[in-house]
Amino acid sequence: MASESQQQHYKKLKLLLKELPWYVEEYIDHKRRKLSAASLLNYCHDYKIFFNWIVSEQLFTDEPKNIPLDLLEKLTVQQVEGFLYALEYELNNKEITVNRKLSALKSLFNYLQNIAETKDLKPYIQRNVMAKIEFNEIKESMETIANKMEGKILLGDEYERFRRFVAHDYGETIQDNKKRQNFYKLNQERDIAIISLILGSGLRLSELVNLDLDDIDFSKYSARVIRKGNKEQYVFFSKIAMDDLQEYLKIREKRYHVDKNNKALFVAAPMGPKGKSRRLTARSIEKMIEKYAKAFGKPALSVHKLRHSFATRYHSEINDVPKLRRQLGHSSIQTTMIYTHIRNDDLRSAVDKMDIPKE
Repeated sequence: MASESQQQHYKKLKLLLKELPWYVEEYIDHKRRKLSAASLLNYCHDYKIFFNWIVSEQLFTDEPKNIPLDLLEKLTVQQVEGFLYALEYELNNKEITVNRKLSALKSLFNYLQNIAETKDLKPYIQRNVMAKIEFNEIKESMETIANKMEGKILLGDEYERFRRFVAHDYGETIQDNKKRQNFYKLNQERDIAIISLILGSGLRLSELVNLDLDDIDFSKYSARVIRKGNKEQYVFFSKIAMDDLQEYLKIREKRYHVDKNNKALFVAAPMGPKGKSRRLTARSIEKMIEKYAKAFGKPALSVHKLRHSFATRYHSEINDVPKLRRQLGHSSIQTTMIYTHIRNDDLRSAVDKMDIPKE
């Protein structure tokens, strides 16, 4: 069963596809079983930029959704390079972002040339210009990326200090603001549970948002998540994260007036005339982290930076890249290797070394 977040993505996807050529919808249907709704939506945003560019360059004089297949077949290498140039220098996309958009286009064009067939069993396009386009070489080394990341994540004793700050010390910084004090007290257990879970597992924001009560295995200290590509996986988390989560669950139903049919793990306080609690949104979690990070004196912290913080500490304790790759859900081990280049002097107390109780 699709989560609320996935359902919202599919609604947005359906609307966006109306602005794109028919063969894009066919391609998306082909990919629907293999990719998440969020990934498909990102692909379509990339395609919209590309097809709008074709119209803006007057390569086609009608609406983008009417661009025919034969136009794609006739695009030159120089024209596609011009599009990539516009992405980087006019839209200020980073090289890695340009590569991602190019990858999306390569996948679409490959489908049109090598997978899709007409009634006569012929490919939709004979010539695939995207096959001739090379990806940008990413100039930054792993060391450079790691060094940039290092100042924006939690290292050493900051890891536990930030958790304790959210759990206790933040309240002291807002003593003069009764409204903020009340809001903090209302959500204190929930907020620390969220932060502990990210710091104790490295979950992505989307994975955290979509967690249901039934996804938590309390005996194995693990959570069932749907990773990129709609892959189901059980992700382990630390004992501290479990302790904080159980403290939140003690007050979840009564404090948030949770309907018994609401299985969302993290919920927001009731709002509106009906007064029903609802699943906490991704943006709400982002804003919550931003609030605590700023008060802590490390405003660059974000949900993703907390995930990086977990990965850095895990590597310093466990020093097992394949296991870390699986824990983070990386498709490429090269992405995981970045954490081997980050210095971390705190080798004493990490994620309980992912200690799992014996059954």
